[in-house]
Amino acid sequence: MILKLNGPHRIDNLRHYAAELVERLCSLLSAGAPAQPDVHRKGFYDLEDGDRTYYIHLTPSGRVLLLAIWQKQTAPQAKPLANVAACCG
Repeated sequence: MILKLNGPHRIDNLRHYAAELVERLCSLLSAGAPAQPDVHRKGFYDLEDGDRTYYIHLTPSGRVLLLAIWQKQTAPQAKPLANVAACCG
């Protein structure tokens, strides 16, 4: 889904992330960004931004709570099967 907020919105930076990251989140919310709702918590979302994910909560009053930011992990490359066989044989 695309998450987009209209009009001015307040972002509460609960963990004191760098101002640039909060500004980026604000831009994403204004323009619309891919988001996944948290299936266990109403109003909570993972908002995707390239290799970064923002975890936010949208309150009923319209405030945005910035709860966490993390970098996506790249999958480690698998070892060739020849090397695995040599280790086990």
